[in-house]
Amino acid sequence: MKKSDGSKWSLTGSKKKLPDDLHQKRQYVDRDNSNLSISQQCHLLEIQRTGLYYEPSTESEINLWLMKEIDRTYTDHPDFGSRRMAQWLNRRNERSFNRKRIQRLMQKMGIQGILPGPHTSKPHPEHKIYPYLLRDKVIGHPNQVWSSDITFIPMAKGFMYLVAVIDWYSRYILSWELSNTQDTGFCLEALEMALKQGFPDIFNTDQGCQFTSKSFTGRLLNENIQISMDGRGRALDNIFIERFWRSIKYEDIYVRDYESVRDLEKGLGKYFKFYNEERPHQSLGYKTPLEIHFA
Repeated sequence: MKKSDGSKWSLTGSKKKLPDDLHQKRQYVDRDNSNLSISQQCHLLEIQRTGLYYEPSTESEINLWLMKEIDRTYTDHPDFGSRRMAQWLNRRNERSFNRKRIQRLMQKMGIQGILPGPHTSKPHPEHKIYPYLLRDKVIGHPNQVWSSDITFIPMAKGFMYLVAVIDWYSRYILSWELSNTQDTGFCLEALEMALKQGFPDIFNTDQGCQFTSKSFTGRLLNENIQISMDGRGRALDNIFIERFWRSIKYEDIYVRDYESVRDLEKGLGKYFKFYNEERPHQSLGYKTPLEIHFA
């Protein structure tokens, strides 16, 4: 097997040689290895092999272009619902896109306007919805409040979904995961990775079916973590991760226009490290999230 830098790396010997980060471990899988199967490599690396096979989700060429335009517009104007989004795109591109088409794509992307009114994203009718616990709450230390969210990631050919867990006080990204579907599984994987680093008093999410599922809320309740959920259509209840989505898209995603999922995962790994450990934040007194989180 080879490291991502091309040098040799062996699975034999002490487990101390294994990298701790899940995304780094995936880079060591050699698909052309004639001695070890993919399953054997994943077993030795202690990772799930399912994460190695995903390909970007896809749509028609015009819909992929349209979804990228919707994503850029929504990043700047999260108050736009499907009606205003359609009007905006038609004016700027001198086209005539049907509102129902825009509405369907926004639903597939998992986005909705933050203003009151009918919305495309609905919680599962059998899932319990928890109250929002953070209104007017003073956040004074790390691990007081964590939150998680999913965002649409446009690629050169296709798209993926990204979930992340952030600490509200330090803005430190505790974990992240990619998927080509908006399922509960990759959200749970991100949660498990975050819980290896500690436990928050409160965990906040939106009312999406991934976060209201019994498997997700049950994992939090098992650790005696209080559950908080945004009000319907109130993206600003989870403002810190919404700001982070804007940063990562303008500083990395839109600039790189990744071709493959593997390149996307490598690039995101570099960006998250840069964001946590090197990028100064004005709101943190120009310190990094790492410095604040582990102060």
